[in-house]
Amino acid sequence: MKPDRFTQKLNNSLKKHTFSGVISIRQREAVLYEKAAGYAERSLKVKNTLETRFGIASGTKFFTALAIGKLIEAGKLAFSTRLKDCLVLDFPRYSPEITIGHLLTHTSGIPDYYDEEKVEDFDNFTVNVPWYDLKGPRDYLPVFPDEPMKFEPGERFSYSNGGYILLGVVIEELTGEKYQNFVTREVFQAAGMTRSGFFPFNQLPENTATGYVEEESGWRTNIYNLPIIGASDGGAYTTVQDVAALWQAFWAGKILSKELVEQYTQPQVKAEAEGEGIFYGHGLWIREDAGGSREEYFVGCDAGVSFKSSVNREKGLQVTVLSNTTDGAWPVLREIRAALKDKAGA
Repeated sequence: MKPDRFTQKLNNSLKKHTFSGVISIRQREAVLYEKAAGYAERSLKVKNTLETRFGIASGTKFFTALAIGKLIEAGKLAFSTRLKDCLVLDFPRYSPEITIGHLLTHTSGIPDYYDEEKVEDFDNFTVNVPWYDLKGPRDYLPVFPDEPMKFEPGERFSYSNGGYILLGVVIEELTGEKYQNFVTREVFQAAGMTRSGFFPFNQLPENTATGYVEEESGWRTNIYNLPIIGASDGGAYTTVQDVAALWQAFWAGKILSKELVEQYTQPQVKAEAEGEGIFYGHGLWIREDAGGSREEYFVGCDAGVSFKSSVNREKGLQVTVLSNTTDGAWPVLREIRAALKDKAGA
């Protein structure tokens, strides 16, 4: 059977951009488009499938926010809880007024160990400890810069990887568990995300995509560009089916209460540097267009990783793109947006 115009457009887009990864577009109960392309392992020519696990970089921050939400619902934290009342940190230049809410919304003002306002070459970013020593949130504290606050807490938005590392340390302090174990049980298992997890680069499970960076000499892997295992600011692995399960469980109140879900998805701060109509909630981005349409999304990008998953609740539309290349998701996402607009107007 000949593909319809919408399907053909997207098939052509994957070929044009030599896309490597997985795309899923769903509307309510219907799958509009779902396809895997490219290689999970280039040297062995192992193809990506709809079951392939992909790294999602900073998409992990949503999981961290959900884990913090579990502690809020357990009465161990509040958005207004001050960081200094949770942790003893050797950072005397930090403001004592930083709260959990500030960290969740990127408004804390702390100096960031991976400041995306300053980093110029994301594919070759390094820290002053070996990547293989970064196994949990506390391992990052020695690489935090000894600098003054960027601004006073709550003053403005500034995306902060370090802020989410501190949230991971808070989770470990209050639970007595490893961050990764707590998130696996309280988020992944609660949502039915059976193939998601935090996997070391040197112990990846079957059907997991290696991340690739393109250089003049060809493709290389990202194993020397990232921590050996993900922590609270990035590095988890998931699949397109698990992302769909996460959204379903999130909206149904199976991870957090529906009351807290609504709080998490309300715009807390305008993310002016990210573009017009972009806001941040608690672990989620929010985009509002001039017509009043809104989408919530989480997103990640790193060396060998690009990812975005969005939901438009009004339209019942869910779009997820997982790619194991640095920039693979972005041109395809633009063409998906155009194809959906064309489909709606047809």
